[in-house]
Amino acid sequence: MTALPVRTAHNGFTLPALGFGTYRLNGTAGAAAVASAIDAGYRLVDSAFNYENEGAVGRGIADAATARSEVIVTTKLPGRHHPSEKARWSIEESRDRLGLDATDLHLIHWPNPIQDEYVQAWSALIDAQERGTVRQIGVSNFLPEHLERLERETGVRPVVNQIEVHPYLPQTEQLAYHREHGIITEAWSPIGRAKDVVQEPVVTEIATAHGITPVQAVLAWHVARQSVAIPKASSAEHQRANLAAASVVLDDAEVAAITALGRPDGRLFDADPRTHEES
Repeated sequence: MTALPVRTAHNGFTLPALGFGTYRLNGTAGAAAVASAIDAGYRLVDSAFNYENEGAVGRGIADAATARSEVIVTTKLPGRHHPSEKARWSIEESRDRLGLDATDLHLIHWPNPIQDEYVQAWSALIDAQERGTVRQIGVSNFLPEHLERLERETGVRPVVNQIEVHPYLPQTEQLAYHREHGIITEAWSPIGRAKDVVQEPVVTEIATAHGITPVQAVLAWHVARQSVAIPKASSAEHQRANLAAASVVLDDAEVAAITALGRPDGRLFDADPRTHEES
């Protein structure tokens, strides 16, 4: 089993450098994939209310041979549940769907700045943490301006910001901001446009030089940049291969070469946090 580096937040909370994404892992097959991943060595599992798979994730956690106490379970509060009362019951609903006494890490999925109710959602998460139904709280897809407003108005800084990061969208400035403020960066869709990324000459050359796959090269790039990648893999073989990437050490030139693949139009879809509104 690969020993994973850890990332530490401003309050001492830690996450492993690689987690397990569950988007579109649903039903019995999804539960089996989650159990397999946990028993392969993943200790961070990422879900969301809007993935409609919290029940499958919870079943997978229960079915795994690994003790529940060893696994950090993440879910996310959707945009339509930002108002205070809706946020409170949404947090409880996620916990019940997952079948847990408490969610380990609960995030606001998107800031929805036009709706402008994310501070209410954050206050509900703070209340849930104080009650013990949520252990750690963070956000997803927030910009520095959103993060600063949360702390300014509530006095509480997120421990995590999960954002889109991959070679076509390296997010160098935002990662630097997070490091400066003790916020762990989680990278969703860490391979990005996978079919294109894994064929990039710079990625294939680095993979060949290290005797690894192109996907592993990209995951090693995330590890080198101190972010937490959360790739999805339904097969046990791919799950193990992704974990093994944590032991690959890229040099500074290799990291810079992959980062240089960034594009102005690098986002996977029209989801600029300044304007995107998630339902």
